[in-house]
Amino acid sequence: MKQAKIGVYGLGTMGSALALNFAEHGFDVAVSNREVDWIPDFVREAGSLGSHIVPCETLESLVGSLAIPRVILFMIPSGKPMDQMIEKVLPLLDQGDTIIDAGNADFNATRRRFADLQVKDIHYVGMGVSGGEKGARHGPSMMVGGTTHSWQQLKPMAQAIAAKFEGTPCVAHLGPDGAGHFVKTVHNGIEYADMQMIAEIYGVLRDGAGWSAHDIGTMFAEWNKGPLQSYLIEASAEVLHAVDPETGQAMVDVIQDQAGQKGTGRWTVIEALKLGQSASGIEAAVGARSWSADKGARELAQSILSGGTLAQDVPDQRTLAAAFEAARILAHAQGFAVMQAASEEYDWALDLAEIAKIWRAGCIIRSELLDDLAEVLGQKMPAGSLVLSDKLQPRLDTGIPALRKVVGAAVMAGWPVPALSAVLGWYDSLRCGRGTTNLIQAQRDFFGAHGFERVDAQGRHHGPWGTSET
Repeated sequence: MKQAKIGVYGLGTMGSALALNFAEHGFDVAVSNREVDWIPDFVREAGSLGSHIVPCETLESLVGSLAIPRVILFMIPSGKPMDQMIEKVLPLLDQGDTIIDAGNADFNATRRRFADLQVKDIHYVGMGVSGGEKGARHGPSMMVGGTTHSWQQLKPMAQAIAAKFEGTPCVAHLGPDGAGHFVKTVHNGIEYADMQMIAEIYGVLRDGAGWSAHDIGTMFAEWNKGPLQSYLIEASAEVLHAVDPETGQAMVDVIQDQAGQKGTGRWTVIEALKLGQSASGIEAAVGARSWSADKGARELAQSILSGGTLAQDVPDQRTLAAAFEAARILAHAQGFAVMQAASEEYDWALDLAEIAKIWRAGCIIRSELLDDLAEVLGQKMPAGSLVLSDKLQPRLDTGIPALRKVVGAAVMAGWPVPALSAVLGWYDSLRCGRGTTNLIQAQRDFFGAHGFERVDAQGRHHGPWGTSET
């Protein structure tokens, strides 16, 4: 019986695609699945790649078919199912074996599992995989967290199956324990913001200018030929051009405006707040998806709540493009700031430039912008901030005034642009050398005696509250 190089447990959409990707690159892959009747179908559909696939009906046979030290990749639901799987597989493993969790997992759980298994000399890898089914099959972007030992086992296979940007594999070992899953979480948070801001531009043109889905799609297709090139812009253009075969209408016009989410965007916001960082663009995007679910309330509110007070002309396409470019830079800057804070908190030593590089192909947020960000992040930035980079300043100098025009027109007309306005508010807060939290500190001292720092003296001080005349 041949000894497989890697095992894949979980033959759903992503697990099947990854297994075929490994096989296509010449690696013998042992596969198994909870529903064993899926296995023969998978092998049959693999066609000529079946010669590299070892079907296993049980977890025991999967483990037994692997070369030692073993590498098993699990693509199953995160949370309790993964904990239950670890309990089942652990007695079958030996010291030095590696378990890979390739799902979207909470990095806190990954850190816990990593620590628990490290004591037993079993290596636990949290690996973020981005690119959807097509990416998993033909080249995803992968973010790996784990020990150096496990990375050395995985590296040749991961680099072979990864997406390539100008020949460079879009995969990297980012750090220990939860580093990979954390970076994948933030990747998804940026994805939320990017998608929401595209949808807001679409909404302004649809509701403010009366543009058809097809015309908006054509504009996005043009954007995709220049600096705004990205997978999400390309996908949006294609989606808006699609026609419903049943009604003949634009496909997007017959889709219910209620968005789903699986939690990674929310996790990004939660962890940002824990780390004392602002991810306002991502938070706005998460909020927009959440309130989209309450369609009944929105339909009722439309007939009750007043809208904008002044008619507004929709900004021209050049202004919209410049505004969107600036907003995307700001949303990415927030995401990278969150990752830097986490790197310092958990002692990960994340290489932010490397992260930008492995996102340039394969992943959902791949874009021309990331090539520029990789260059900027590889240099010393003022105060460690992307927004202060000399390379990005010309684009922000053009884009921020455009963003003000778009947000201003939307606010006055009553067109919702929560993510665009959130990143603009963050930018304005960042550029204020003297903000307004001095008043908040005075308020806190007034009612809670929390104390404050003075601009002209060291130490903690209290105000003369109750002595002034009103």
